[in-house]
Amino acid sequence: MGGLVIIGASYAGTQLALAARANGFAGSITMIGAEPHAPYQRPPLSKGFLCDAVDASSLPLQSPERFLEERIALRTGVTASGIDRQAQVVSLSDGSQLHYDALALTTGARCRPLPCAGAQLRHVYYLRDLADAYEIKARARQARHAVVVGGGFIGLEVAASLRTLGLDVTVIELQERLLQRAVPPLISTFLRQAHEEEGVRFRLATCIRQLRGNDAVTGVELETGEILPTDMVVAGLGVMPNVELAEACSLAVDNGIVVDRFARTSDPAIVAAGDCAAYPNPWAPGSTLGGRCVRVESIQSANDLAKVAGATVAGRLSPYEAVPWFWSDQYGYKLQMTGFPAGHDQAVMRGNVAAGRFTVLYLKDGTVVGAHSVNRPQDHMAARRLVAARVRPDPAVLADEAVALKSLLSA
Repeated sequence: MGGLVIIGASYAGTQLALAARANGFAGSITMIGAEPHAPYQRPPLSKGFLCDAVDASSLPLQSPERFLEERIALRTGVTASGIDRQAQVVSLSDGSQLHYDALALTTGARCRPLPCAGAQLRHVYYLRDLADAYEIKARARQARHAVVVGGGFIGLEVAASLRTLGLDVTVIELQERLLQRAVPPLISTFLRQAHEEEGVRFRLATCIRQLRGNDAVTGVELETGEILPTDMVVAGLGVMPNVELAEACSLAVDNGIVVDRFARTSDPAIVAAGDCAAYPNPWAPGSTLGGRCVRVESIQSANDLAKVAGATVAGRLSPYEAVPWFWSDQYGYKLQMTGFPAGHDQAVMRGNVAAGRFTVLYLKDGTVVGAHSVNRPQDHMAARRLVAARVRPDPAVLADEAVALKSLLSA
């Protein structure tokens, strides 16, 4: 028997392997990873690891002993070059082949490249893996000025980390406000002010004409004509799902590898999870029973969909039902988000924005559909439960600080 082969050795791949074992899968499990490292945590790369607050020794997802105990074989430094679905064989970059009874695609995503002239210059970086983080850290020790392209979560976290290291930082964002597609204006404004108080400068509603320099980048020329001198550029323009393997073997692909509520692809022998997978999310705006197909780039999504996929491989079908959540650390602020608040028709505030401790809860047709919390982790945990329970509270009660959010679950 070929057992379970997992292509991709990060959060989703690791969680899928462990979930398969936890649900009784007794066959062999082999996990393929392109990087030379065992699976590790990625969120710290743009946060604590980049600004030297987190050591590399704390990054591994699991100990080597855990993989041995669970009989999970890791093959690192190798990639999958092809899938023969009829023969149920995976071909690897080292010339070897693996037969499978079940195959899992947890191939993740890759960074969108800068679309301007000069993007190939030295000291232009993207942050997706540990090697990228080491390169950025090394350059940051020598640099004085940095330009971050992209005012999304990765861009802002990198900006905060580089500023913490003492660099002069400017962030360039195409949209009129930060995180425009992810958060409402209140959160955008709060984060911008937090960065500006730390000395970060912004160029919003503008884009890059070209990167300047001969061998290495020395400046960023904007479409306005302004030239920003710099010693390094870090681009955070979002990611693209790695779907080439799936496309090559004719699996259904639509902004990700399409899976059902049980993480099954269009081939019943193949599951998918993580940033590469587009799945029916019951909490997405406009969803009906079963959910609208979305691709959610978060650790929560990777882990929870991988748990579903692992159970499916073991023959235990359990649909994806997890409420989405996400977090971002920038300076002394922890922003925590839950649900899909896009399309809400009412927002309720708790706490004090000026004090940097507040929560905004979002309602749609009277139902709590999401929340953003800054430095109020108890609110965040309660809000996740409110969204899951589809609670319909009185907005006045929801705003009352004397009323604990968790008490509304039994109201």
